[in-house]
Amino acid sequence: MRLSDIAKKMILVICVSLLVIVAAGAAYYRSLMLLPFALGAFSGATLNVLKVFMLDRAVKKIAGMEKERAGNYARVQHFLRFLLTGAVLVIAALVPFINIWGAAAGVLTYNIAALFMKRFAE
Repeated sequence: MRLSDIAKKMILVICVSLLVIVAAGAAYYRSLMLLPFALGAFSGATLNVLKVFMLDRAVKKIAGMEKERAGNYARVQHFLRFLLTGAVLVIAALVPFINIWGAAAGVLTYNIAALFMKRFAE
């Protein structure tokens, strides 16, 4: 599957944001408590990369659909991505070796990438 240029840039911004979040966590924790935080951030960022793949695929598929069907498909896809985000946060809250704050920070990398694309992408 070929990704669009915007999707590639978003994935790059998500990865760079993850590195910044983990570096900030290392500066905050300064111990092995960084590992659960980093695992949480990594799980949230991995989810966001998956969401970028899903969104790119959905946009390509919607381009060939009729208007009403495309709207329904877009809503279902958006709800599915929303459920996946909730599932990752619930798992992070329930699993003791994953930090919920790291997962929340990792989930925010999608928003950072979207804002970056809106502001700086051509």
